[in-house]
Amino acid sequence: MADPHCTVFAGPIYDKGYFRTLVILGTIFVPLGFMMTSLCRQYWQVLLAQGIVVGIGNGCLFVPSVAILPQYFTTKKALANGFAAAGSSVGGIVYPIVFRRLQLSIGFGWATRVMGFIAFGTQLIALAIMKQRVMPKQKRKLYDFDAFKEAPYTLYCLGMFLAFASFYGPVYYLQPFAIQTGLTDVTFGFYLLPILNAVSVLGRIVPNFVGDIIGPMNVLIPAAFMSGVMALIWIGVHTFAGVIAFACFYGFFSGAFVSIAPVAVVVLTPDLRKIGTRMGQSFFVCSWGLLLGTPVSGAILASTGKYVGVQLFSGILLLVTASAFMAARVCHVGWGLNKKA
Repeated sequence: MADPHCTVFAGPIYDKGYFRTLVILGTIFVPLGFMMTSLCRQYWQVLLAQGIVVGIGNGCLFVPSVAILPQYFTTKKALANGFAAAGSSVGGIVYPIVFRRLQLSIGFGWATRVMGFIAFGTQLIALAIMKQRVMPKQKRKLYDFDAFKEAPYTLYCLGMFLAFASFYGPVYYLQPFAIQTGLTDVTFGFYLLPILNAVSVLGRIVPNFVGDIIGPMNVLIPAAFMSGVMALIWIGVHTFAGVIAFACFYGFFSGAFVSIAPVAVVVLTPDLRKIGTRMGQSFFVCSWGLLLGTPVSGAILASTGKYVGVQLFSGILLLVTASAFMAARVCHVGWGLNKKA
């Protein structure tokens, strides 16, 4: 996961033409963070290596990876972003399984270093082939505060804040929920997240194809709504088959939401030369939701000892998220359901 706080700086830096610098920094910081994690013995060391070093590296990589796509696609932008976003789901399948297998055979230290080598090798491919197609003709501001004077953009940012405060609840707590409630054993419970990520690959491609036809906002709204509905349905999951079905459906709809959201920024940005700044700002806003949401879910679970509070928190906030996106769409193109947005 990228450090969204870092994207507020990465966005303007991208707009200033330092695309390759960001990619190089990300290529260095992410593997370095993994290598340092393999040497950690205390919590503060893990926080520094993973939370700071890897976070900064991912933040440097995220904005360029997303913002560069509109430069190469005049049509099918959402589908292109969907294929790109599907890569993170593939990583969400491969990395946990590789780490678990290697940890059992060669230990934590070398398993983590292998993860770093994999990240470095794959990122070298991106470094070799990614190229900024349109260079900025003039310097850009670090912030574009005028964007928040536009109701659609402001409502979108509010929705993203709420979404990131609630979206990761099921992702983080599905595995312990299934294991602690006796729906599955520890061995299979570990694979629930890879299953969710595997279905998320489809969720990041198929809805994005539809998004190119009817508009990304018109896909983002039902994707957020259905993610909220699924989080509430999670309350009624009491069987092994049910938890598998939940992982699949939530993976699909949440995958659609995550992959189509950055494309919506493009729709809400009249001047694409400012896309990096606006995207960075939006993810800076949503970073506070990410920072607060998961600890709040953990506090709810710790105080009640039950998962229903986490499920309600995620579900209700995701439904409010869909409402904020709907308001942004109405402000942008009006109420007409046949309007592309």
